[in-house]
Amino acid sequence: MESLLDRAGGPGLLFDRDRASPDDRSIQVAEVDAALPLWIVGDLHGDLLALEAALAAIAQETPGSGAEQPRIVFLGDLFDDEGFGLETLLRVFELILQAPERICVIAGNHDVALSYDGVRFASSVSPADFADFLNAHLSHEWMERTGKLAVRFFATAPRALFLPDGLLIAHAGFPLGDLHERLEGSGDWNDPACLADFTWTRAHPTARRKLPNRFSRGSQFGYQDFAAFCDLAARMGRPVTHMVRGHDHIEERYAIPPAYRARPLLTTVALSRRLPRETFGPHERTPTLARFVEGSLPQVHRLHIPAALVDAIFPDASAEDSAVAKPSPGACP
Repeated sequence: MESLLDRAGGPGLLFDRDRASPDDRSIQVAEVDAALPLWIVGDLHGDLLALEAALAAIAQETPGSGAEQPRIVFLGDLFDDEGFGLETLLRVFELILQAPERICVIAGNHDVALSYDGVRFASSVSPADFADFLNAHLSHEWMERTGKLAVRFFATAPRALFLPDGLLIAHAGFPLGDLHERLEGSGDWNDPACLADFTWTRAHPTARRKLPNRFSRGSQFGYQDFAAFCDLAARMGRPVTHMVRGHDHIEERYAIPPAYRARPLLTTVALSRRLPRETFGPHERTPTLARFVEGSLPQVHRLHIPAALVDAIFPDASAEDSAVAKPSPGACP
């Protein structure tokens, strides 16, 4: 991966050829061959099990070899929230090395939050257990190099893809209303504030509008906010009619809010278990991935992983705690 990133002309990842410059992270894609499968994998957060299930499903849906082989866009957030962050990161790197022209990784907020000051790793988001893991293994040269590579890789990774059929692909959202006048005046889609909104904002499922909150990075948007952005993007020569994103950990692992029917929105995440910060719902979940359909929202595929396998790979700590606390039958109170 170090050699790939050092390569003259860049690593040659999927859609890199559409970058306006090497530093372009808000990419306007010129053409997408609808005959070639394009898959979208949402947040993983160290869920190596869901990643392998997604890859198996993609392989099953894509018979043959050669030019028909699938292309994959990852929506970011590869680590944190316990799980197998290192292994998931390395597995994605392995996919890139096998065929860089078929893989695109969009940076998520946990990915860009990771930093390295030359001595220790840190993160500006919580939970940040991947940074803690790297710091606990600083004496291991390969661990340190992997962490530094992750910081370098995500620093230049795309924050958004504008596809020619009107599909916007991002980890989280889009530049909110208070940035529209500035964006339209400058034409700078790589304005740091715009890149941050692609990476950090959250979708409200029913609200018409939400006021941007620049005192935190967790601003929400509503369906009229998305419609206003679509109008702006069209005026600026980047028509947007629908969107696919991750970021929000929906219990069903995907959502298409009815309020957004005029400008449809799909949220998809690939998580097979309840994260430690998710309070409600079953421990075992049904992760999703999506397949690009030209002119429409991507088609959602659900990955039905056996519950016993999820429990074996990701033991339910809350259930174990309950079992310890629960008195045995016949025990004295």
